[in-house]
Amino acid sequence: MAASALLDKPWRELRWGERQKDLQYVQEYKPENPEIRYLRALLFGHVGAGKSSFINSVSNVLRGRMTMPALASAMTSDKSFTRKYETHKFMKGRGSSKTFFPVVFNDIMGLEDGETRGVHANDIVHAFKGNVKEGHKFNPVGPLEPDDFGYNPTPSADDRVHVLVCVMSANTPQINSSLLKKMTEVREKASELGIPQMAMMTHIDAACGEIQKDLKNVYRSRHLQKKMKDFSAAVGIPVNCIFPVKNYSEEIDMNNEVDILILSALRKIIDFGDDFIEKMETE
Repeated sequence: MAASALLDKPWRELRWGERQKDLQYVQEYKPENPEIRYLRALLFGHVGAGKSSFINSVSNVLRGRMTMPALASAMTSDKSFTRKYETHKFMKGRGSSKTFFPVVFNDIMGLEDGETRGVHANDIVHAFKGNVKEGHKFNPVGPLEPDDFGYNPTPSADDRVHVLVCVMSANTPQINSSLLKKMTEVREKASELGIPQMAMMTHIDAACGEIQKDLKNVYRSRHLQKKMKDFSAAVGIPVNCIFPVKNYSEEIDMNNEVDILILSALRKIIDFGDDFIEKMETE
């Protein structure tokens, strides 16, 4: 008899009824370090992993309505849609009282197969240190050099990356070896700088029919559990630092379960990034 696609009990607990509490936690966060206005998370991953869509989804959750801050390509392509280094801020309030949440995301050109395609690993290291200027256009053939216009020679603590988030599609059959090599390189550089790392698995509904039927099956799905364990083994990010999310895509209205998974990942981004900011103060 074939094993059921669902486990009897979820292998990770998620409090589905605490959306408001999680949202409040995120909305009230503020870095303690006076030199840092924004906790900066850098998203990286393979082309089509859903980095820009995740940024849009976070914006939806924080503002309580559908929004469109980061251009996301609806076409599945093997070429990166994001070409330049851009900081995505999330608006708080409207009109004259408008401010921004103190958490920002930087989305960079996707990792692609091959030496001369996708973002160069050295450019990601420059981003870690705050050396990439806003709007810099990535060139996969030649990484950013200190005498280039897009290079920031005097980064502030605010320009630096405080948490690295690897975004991976659960619907990708297999990551090939050259992409894995690039991902490992990026992670090793982040580790050298002490930057905390975590991962998000997107497209979980497309990867598993049981999750598509009911998002609450996310931690009961055998298929997703295996995907997360395999990814952890391949890239070296512990399973307890990997978070499945479903981005807003075909929905036209807000959805409680979608919000809760996004907030669960967002809380950890804040916690990990804030730990790094605290550490920076004592350096």
